[in-house]
Amino acid sequence: MASNKQVIQKLNRPQRAAYLFIAPALILLFVFTIVPLLSTLVISVLNMDVFLKVSGFAGFEHFKRIWEDDRFWNALRNTFYFAAVEVPIQVILALLVAVFVSKNTAFRKFLRSAFFLPSICSFTAIGIVWSFLLDPQTGMYPYYLSVLGLPRLEFLRDPVLAMPSVIVMTVWKSFGYTMVILVAGLQSIPQSYYEAAELDGAGKARQFFSITVPNLIPSLSFCIITTTIAALQVFDQIFVTTQGGPLFKTETLVAYIYNVGFKMAPYDLGYASAISVTLFTMIMVIALVMNQYFMKKETSDAQ
Repeated sequence: MASNKQVIQKLNRPQRAAYLFIAPALILLFVFTIVPLLSTLVISVLNMDVFLKVSGFAGFEHFKRIWEDDRFWNALRNTFYFAAVEVPIQVILALLVAVFVSKNTAFRKFLRSAFFLPSICSFTAIGIVWSFLLDPQTGMYPYYLSVLGLPRLEFLRDPVLAMPSVIVMTVWKSFGYTMVILVAGLQSIPQSYYEAAELDGAGKARQFFSITVPNLIPSLSFCIITTTIAALQVFDQIFVTTQGGPLFKTETLVAYIYNVGFKMAPYDLGYASAISVTLFTMIMVIALVMNQYFMKKETSDAQ
């Protein structure tokens, strides 16, 4: 009994009780993040298929193969094209909308909810809906174009329009989440800053760039980094709407990884894992560089 009481007393200490509360999250993180990551690193140096049949040790051969794989470089270009266009549009649009809906009126609260609603839906469902809307035969948007006397565009089947269409769909679905974070940041800025600026004769544009943006750097940095990470891992909407086509114009790195490991014979899981490790390394480097830049930006603005 005495030993049980001692154990309970030790567990009741605040610092140890905290570990008990975070233990379930740590277990999930270990099982579904750390273990798969380590497994991917191991599989990347093996000749293994999707049935987990190992035919030998590959070493760095899979990574050497990447340099000679034209389809990998095409997927890399598509991935960076998607991220370079989608991230700025999403963040800028979210910022502008956040400025408009940040006031606590009933109408603007309704707009916040309306804009945020798509972000809680799955990309699979959104992709299916947009596939119907953009279908050249039965879609609503091609129909409206025909009513206006314009040709019915094949948004998801045209090599030029396919990626921009996916980008528009992604921005529409995701910008509400970014907007909510920026609204919280806007509402934390003291109103006295704007009152002092008005007394000094600063206009709305000057207030926006001299007060709003600098004070939103912490929120903006979080949104930009997380949105960039998500954009570099884009897959769901590609898989549902275009399957990487037409002519591989929307095949991103994650889509290519899926195709190599699970769709195209010989189902080379080792090579797919090597591409995954390469993508993970690129995302980690980009995220660290961006985080370092924004940390310096916050420090310089504070001074």
